[in-house]
Amino acid sequence: MSQKTIAVLDASELKDGEMKEVPFEDGKVLLSRLGDKIHATSAFCTHYGAPLAKGVLTADGRVVCPWHGACFNVCTGDIEDAPAPTALHSFKAEIVNGKINVTADPANTTSANKSRQPKLLATGSSAPTGQGKGVVIVGGGSGAFHCIESLREHGYNGPITVLSKEQYAPIDRTKLSKALVTDPAKLEWRSLADLRSKYGVDYRSGVEVSGVDIVSKEVVVGASRERVPYETLVLASGGVPRRLPIEGKDLANVLTLRGVEDAKKIDAAVKEGKRLVVIGSSFISMELVVAVTSRKLASIDVVGQEEFPFELVLGKEVGAGLKKFHESKGVKFHMQSKVEKIIPSESDPSQAGAVVVTSSTGQRTTLPADVVVMGVGVAPATEYLKSSKGFEQVVDKGGAVHVDEYLRVKGIDNVYAIGDIAMYPQPGTGELRRIEHWNVAGNHGRAVGKTIAEGKGQPFVKVPVFWSAQGQQLRYCGVGAGYDDIIIDGNPEEMKFIAYYAKEGKIVAMASMQRDPAVMKGSELLRLGLMPSAAEIKAGKDVLSVDLSTVNARPKVA
Repeated sequence: MSQKTIAVLDASELKDGEMKEVPFEDGKVLLSRLGDKIHATSAFCTHYGAPLAKGVLTADGRVVCPWHGACFNVCTGDIEDAPAPTALHSFKAEIVNGKINVTADPANTTSANKSRQPKLLATGSSAPTGQGKGVVIVGGGSGAFHCIESLREHGYNGPITVLSKEQYAPIDRTKLSKALVTDPAKLEWRSLADLRSKYGVDYRSGVEVSGVDIVSKEVVVGASRERVPYETLVLASGGVPRRLPIEGKDLANVLTLRGVEDAKKIDAAVKEGKRLVVIGSSFISMELVVAVTSRKLASIDVVGQEEFPFELVLGKEVGAGLKKFHESKGVKFHMQSKVEKIIPSESDPSQAGAVVVTSSTGQRTTLPADVVVMGVGVAPATEYLKSSKGFEQVVDKGGAVHVDEYLRVKGIDNVYAIGDIAMYPQPGTGELRRIEHWNVAGNHGRAVGKTIAEGKGQPFVKVPVFWSAQGQQLRYCGVGAGYDDIIIDGNPEEMKFIAYYAKEGKIVAMASMQRDPAVMKGSELLRLGLMPSAAEIKAGKDVLSVDLSTVNARPKVA
């Protein structure tokens, strides 16, 4: 490691509350000024490499990535929020003779070396692997991964056991629909070997949990009914793709998308000249459509219940703009329609050959299909809890597990539920909602890991953030369900806009395309209770003009 000290900028050029990306030999460094203190870190987000200087800085030392909401502490480089998988390098910065001097190893300032492993206050347990109770995590997704990270970051030194039905380590599941990546090795956040050796995790892949015994504090695994003891249990079992209860739903080429094996089947089926029918106009469905439009398919038909895709979440105007984009790529929509049945192929009755669709006016259309993908949402993967005594009052009819503000399962000691399965109270309103966002699951895991490690709970107050590849990147923050007004700045047909979703005069969510970092600034404003009102937005208030980063903002931010 060869440290160098370089004068990178005149101190007068970096004002209080500002960030700047500056060269450092062949690399770059992010400078952040909070009052009279200057901090230097890696310049790129460790998630997908976004330039952090284009993100959002707050007076309490948070820098939020402009793309996907990952957050870091600029004073230390440590992770604050998912989906950041690794921390930033932190460098020494000081003012000497009016210049900002940064001391760093130049190799750690390059994009290729933008990250460092989190500082783990614990790396394992004194008990041999597979022995001792400790924390047992059911599931191997985003929530599980970030829970493991957080447990060790915050000093938990007991055993950690993961029971995952998937055959691989936790993956970046978002790339399945957004890019149809099918190699688990290209998707894993950490290898199984690293989780076992560096984090001391007894990671058991390819196992199915069949029940939980809260009296004996054991998880029941598989047909053998093996029992795995726990002191603390984290339920992070994710979701199961829904299938419409229609004729033909189980034909061999009627597919859903959740895991790597699903992606492999779709990738193999969706080849040049094939006819694709997508049932559902949800985000996962339309991301998949974007991923395959360049494959020279004979046809792509999308069937949706609303007038426009994404309408329930984004509204008619935004949905219409996105529909126009997809149509320009050759996608044909059959909206305000329902699927009546899927017809077997005449040449092979085990395969689907067509999808019969009925419009709201009663018109019936038969869509030829070589492959059908159902993207009609997911159900909580909690079937194993329905036969588990003690969960009768906390697992609702839809399969969601009800938790309190600390993500603890109500009425059951030392059991938490996170991610897609958790029905949790929303900050500020207390409204119970189950949110199927990648970032939410990750931040749930980080919160629960910290709570377990430190022995004291903190209410979960993170603002949901998600993104979607729709020709341009769509970004969204907040909880817009039940909005009664939409304020749009820009033109959705040009895919360059900000949409504000209001409820009873308050902005509760935002969406944008090509207007970064508006949504990430909005996520911080919502977190802090400082979002301008709907009336202020209508009057021309710009969220980017709200001061969250200077000394003057510190009293309302800290």
